[in-house]
Amino acid sequence: MTSPKPRWFVELLWPNLAVAVVILVLVASNLISSPRQLLRISAYMLAYSNLTALLGGLIFAGIAGRLALRRFPAFLLCIFVIVPLGVLLVHSLLFGLGLDVPQRFWLQYFHSLRVCIPLAIVFGLAAFVHMSLRGRVQTMAEKLHEKEVAEARTQKLLAEARLQSLEAQIHPHFLFNTLNSISSLIAVNPARAEQIVSRLATLLRASLDNSNQPLIPLRQELAMVESYIEIEKARFGDKLRGSVQVPAELQDTQVPPMSVQALVENAVKHGITPQSGGGEVQVTASAENGNLRIEVRDTGPGFELVAIRAGHGLDNLVGRLDALFGAKARLNVFRREGFSVVEMVLPRG
Repeated sequence: MTSPKPRWFVELLWPNLAVAVVILVLVASNLISSPRQLLRISAYMLAYSNLTALLGGLIFAGIAGRLALRRFPAFLLCIFVIVPLGVLLVHSLLFGLGLDVPQRFWLQYFHSLRVCIPLAIVFGLAAFVHMSLRGRVQTMAEKLHEKEVAEARTQKLLAEARLQSLEAQIHPHFLFNTLNSISSLIAVNPARAEQIVSRLATLLRASLDNSNQPLIPLRQELAMVESYIEIEKARFGDKLRGSVQVPAELQDTQVPPMSVQALVENAVKHGITPQSGGGEVQVTASAENGNLRIEVRDTGPGFELVAIRAGHGLDNLVGRLDALFGAKARLNVFRREGFSVVEMVLPRG
């Protein structure tokens, strides 16, 4: 890739472009009769345009930036303040070099001003439009870059979540326990064994199918959750009680894949498994103030969100929520009525 031209190079194009256009008009109109006259007029006009541009740059760098002037007031400042000052600077320079006489100083000044201000308006408007469009393009490019970075981060976190979920599901202990449960059910309850096989296939297939989507309908997420709970019920028997109660009108709401499942897996692994008597997991959802609130409750001892180590499933989920929704989404952890509650709040729109 070629490196972009320095900004000062672009800024100097406008005054010199104006000079070139005016010289071409004069030549085409036969208003310049000799090369000597062409050289003299070009030198004068280059002095006017570049000294005015230099003065404008100095004023903007030292004053206008600090005053936070908007583009159009800055344009008016250029036309009615900087151009007259620039023309005065040129005439003072010509007077100092002996190229102008004191008796004609102000007469020549106002004559030059009548020519320079209309030209400054025309080419100043062109520069104004160019700067405005360039600013808009730059702003759009920055927003696009931020969006691409956020999407890349989301995809990375989603891939990590999928891998962590698959690791948990295909982990030798999990797979062995699930297959052992299926084996023990074949003789006494073949239908139940077939159901667990179907649940396991559903869980693994959904984990793979949803891996490249930042959001999926809540009903798809709940299908994975129900499959996971049924598999764990086959393992724990009556020691694990689980329920999913979500109103039908909320099940089309978009949620990050494997988000609710991550909360349920955490509840079973850290809330229910350590208890000799087992426990209960409940999944509920409600809508409030334009948000979707999903609660996963368990009868375990609870935990603090700040104590979650980096790389943990919940830590990954917090990162994904931040990348997808920013401050509009959050996880809350608290205790209520004897339950440890993890609440996930997502925007519905």
